[in-house]
Amino acid sequence: MENRRVILKKRPEGEATPDCFEVQTQALDELPPGHVRVSVEYISVDAGTRTMLRGEGFHMQVGVGQTILAGGVGRIIESSVDGWEKGQAVRGGLGAQTIATVPPEHLEKIEETNLPLSAWLGVLGGSTGVTAWIGIRRVAKPGPGDVFVVSAAAGAVGSIAGQIAKRDGAMVIGIAGGKRKTDYLVNELGFDAAIDYKNEDIGARLKELAPDGVNVFFDNVGGPVLDAVLDNIAMRGRVIICGAVSQYDDMDNVTGPSMYLRLAERQAKMEGFAYFHFPESIPEATQELKDWALDGSIKMPEEIRDGIEQYPEALQFMFQGGNLGKLMVKAS
Repeated sequence: MENRRVILKKRPEGEATPDCFEVQTQALDELPPGHVRVSVEYISVDAGTRTMLRGEGFHMQVGVGQTILAGGVGRIIESSVDGWEKGQAVRGGLGAQTIATVPPEHLEKIEETNLPLSAWLGVLGGSTGVTAWIGIRRVAKPGPGDVFVVSAAAGAVGSIAGQIAKRDGAMVIGIAGGKRKTDYLVNELGFDAAIDYKNEDIGARLKELAPDGVNVFFDNVGGPVLDAVLDNIAMRGRVIICGAVSQYDDMDNVTGPSMYLRLAERQAKMEGFAYFHFPESIPEATQELKDWALDGSIKMPEEIRDGIEQYPEALQFMFQGGNLGKLMVKAS
């Protein structure tokens, strides 16, 4: 039996280009005691992966020559552990590879429903749908009368965050790149408006769409986008920092907001979070997201690249702003 895996060939300097990675084939040894072997079906492609390639940082790090860390879903094909049987669907840190050999404490069993396995990385994923749910319900808390703005609005987190904010009564404005994405936000996901940052002036459009200011900003981008919204923040507005994809290629020289004094001027506040700061909320978030996905009242677009060798290009595609919704690689 053989495993195909994506390793870090060299540390990126700036953009994580495909030449920083290599796809290797390795023979698998006999299954060690206390382990299971998983045939990986889908691998999550996440912006946060870029921060794991530096050698140091907040997130876990990938060593040169090591398998790229990534969440995944698949099925057990071999087990030496009671209660973890062949055929069981699982989710966990399976890595960017076709077959993962891991102890079961690194996995969770998936209770299969009418949702595809890919949904457990998308709408039900910890770093995607669950992050959006916790960010809205536990941190941002938008409600009726609020103008809610979300950046990277057509991405995996932003698309769900905007839909939940809309469910909770807010006026929702999404910021995304390109007409395909802005049309999708308004016509398919029900956002009230969308701003194309590639072809429109964000600040000017916000003044038109939200003349009284932005009450809640859910930021996944940072940089100039964050500054443009800060300049339009309402009195006692709230800025929620979920991510900063514009900064991940050069974490040693992060560009902070130049408009932060708007927080003082308008008695606004800024707060950051990660979903694992709220472990008690994860079961509730997962169940509600599952209910919405099953009844069709929430949508999670998916883009899936076929084949493990597509992972390096898929990661680059994400940072170029190409994907709509959740980006994954179908490994096997």
